[in-house]
Amino acid sequence: MRLRGLLIAAAVLALLAGGVWWSNRAKKAEEGKPRPDEPPKILSLAEDQIRRIEIRKKDAEPTVIEKNEAGTWEMKAPRPLRIDRDAVSSMTSTLSSLNSDRLIEEKAEDLAPYGLQQPALQLIVTLKDGKTHTLHIGDETPTGGGYYVRLEGDPRVFTIASWNKSSLDKSWQDLRDKRLLTFDQDKLLRIELTAKGQTIEFGKNAQNEWQILKPRPLRADSFQVEELIRKLRDARMDTSVSEAEAKKAASAFAQATRVAVARVTDSSGTQELEVRKDKDKNYYARSTAVEGIHKIFSDIGDGLDKSLEDFRNKKLFDFGWSDPSRIEVRQGGQTVVYQKSGDKWMAGEKTMDSPSLQAVIDKLRDLSAVRFPEKGGGTSELEITVTSNEGKRVEKVILSRQADKWYAVRDNEPAVYELEARPVDELKKALGEVKEAKTEQKKK
Repeated sequence: MRLRGLLIAAAVLALLAGGVWWSNRAKKAEEGKPRPDEPPKILSLAEDQIRRIEIRKKDAEPTVIEKNEAGTWEMKAPRPLRIDRDAVSSMTSTLSSLNSDRLIEEKAEDLAPYGLQQPALQLIVTLKDGKTHTLHIGDETPTGGGYYVRLEGDPRVFTIASWNKSSLDKSWQDLRDKRLLTFDQDKLLRIELTAKGQTIEFGKNAQNEWQILKPRPLRADSFQVEELIRKLRDARMDTSVSEAEAKKAASAFAQATRVAVARVTDSSGTQELEVRKDKDKNYYARSTAVEGIHKIFSDIGDGLDKSLEDFRNKKLFDFGWSDPSRIEVRQGGQTVVYQKSGDKWMAGEKTMDSPSLQAVIDKLRDLSAVRFPEKGGGTSELEITVTSNEGKRVEKVILSRQADKWYAVRDNEPAVYELEARPVDELKKALGEVKEAKTEQKKK
């Protein structure tokens, strides 16, 4: 009886194992197959095999883009132009895997009700092997949110989502490179800006930081220079203007007032952008990197309309958020040196209270010019030398007071900084509160 029971149990176990195996096999067989209720795919192409796209619209010249031998997209029609790579990438991504929302008819005999007899939009896609696929896009669906489509040679009519149609319905203006300057930001060597009657030239110092070279060597506010670079990099033509308005751009530019001229130099050469503003505060630009005169957005014009003072570094010290390793203070005929040793601050053999030294560092960071006078004055009251960046940066600053005004000069720099009295008073107070570290009492 026991043997018989074991045989029955083994048979049941074998049946269960066989059922699991068959179930797994059936699941694998179904993988990759579309669900019965899933809308059919219209196009399934390898995106990297797409070589040419022709866009045809009613009452408009065809737009043709092609990949050259180097694998770069170019516009061939209506005229040769550089391409907006992001716009083309969005289009090829949509075309390579175009899903329908719904299958409307398996075999449509009359295409007119769908606007597909003479479609408003056609896309002819050519692959690397020479095969073509022609997509016809017709009317919007009555409920909105979708459009009727068909693939040439396929009797079926589908609908696609409006966002898919928007990704494909592009004009040559949409696909062209809209940048007015094409410099490589990582290889930028020089920037020159002429605005407000003055020319400013920027270059980089030994620490790879932007500095003012002309009209005279001065420290630059790196954030403001980077913002200028961003404005130049993002300078784009406004393609939303009407064709009639675009044709008037040249005459509007000729009559407008010059706002700024910017020149950028990278490893490939120099490009120039001139910006003007008309009496209605519309901005127009002419660039050596692209043909024609173009209307631009006002933030670009405003971003270039800057003076020398806008780009000067108002901070008295450059060490920023890096930790100083040495601070030398000369005040009232006495000199004290604070040296970092590991995580401790030392003054000679004495261990100093780190929080009180940190308060001094914070106050040094706060020192900032309110203006740049031609000359300073008064009696020197405080001299501070800060070493940072692993000893590579040494900054020496002398502060003087004349009546209720404070002035500062940096070593080997002709500029004079006028400071507010409050931050200087707070620095002096913090210096007076630096103290030795408390000696830890031994536990009994």
